[in-house]
Amino acid sequence: MDEIRIDNLEVYAGHGVFEEENKNGQSFLISAILHTDVRDAGLKDDLTMSTHYGEVSHLIYHYLRENTFKLLEAAAEHVAEEILLSFPLVHALSLEIKKPQAPIGLPFESVSVKIHRGWKKAYLSIGSNMGDKQKYLEEAIDKLGSASKIRKVKVSDFLVTKPYGLVDQDDFLNAAVEIETLYTPMELLHFLQKTELEAGRERKIHWGPRTLDLDILFYENVISDSKELMIPHPDMQNREFVLKPLAELCPYYVHPLLGKSVGQMLNELKTK
Repeated sequence: MDEIRIDNLEVYAGHGVFEEENKNGQSFLISAILHTDVRDAGLKDDLTMSTHYGEVSHLIYHYLRENTFKLLEAAAEHVAEEILLSFPLVHALSLEIKKPQAPIGLPFESVSVKIHRGWKKAYLSIGSNMGDKQKYLEEAIDKLGSASKIRKVKVSDFLVTKPYGLVDQDDFLNAAVEIETLYTPMELLHFLQKTELEAGRERKIHWGPRTLDLDILFYENVISDSKELMIPHPDMQNREFVLKPLAELCPYYVHPLLGKSVGQMLNELKTK
């Protein structure tokens, strides 16, 4: 990925744990590396096809002047998010905020916080087998599309499937969804759980009927086996209602643990 760099942009602003820092202010130096594709802009010599570093610089300047944070960590987090939300061609960035006049009481050049943030691709499974199933799915997809930290929502065809596990219940309507998100995996899980609750989801019976079921299948190549969140989704290789719609979106996406593509897993399941 190409880079656009802004080095040591100076901003006089009031950020710090101590009241006098917020009141009197001090100089901060901000450096940003914007990860983006500049080839088309370079070939056509067209600024509209790139990210204007002057506009990014002014956003940083005004945001830090107009907001107050106790911690450099907080300032960096909010500025990075604002850049990613405001400039769609920036896929990821590294941001460093230096504080040369930090109240340490010892000789030093500067202290700083440096973070790396960016849009992450994730794949979700979505299903319903209660009430107006299609309406539940469509409303959930609308909520994904309207969330500020989610973009580029793509949806597979809807698929009617037999229930898995507890078979004495109505058929499901299932689909797969591709998104880009600024949420971490755990933040995304909490967003999906909130969306389920808003749809009246009740977790009374394991594998039981549900108004809305939202699961994270893949999140980049992240592997998580915590009690609250397992990624990739366990047992997905044995579930046609997951693999078939997912194969519409990403047939060549490779499972980071099994080393098999979605298409391979689907073909193997069909031959069992």
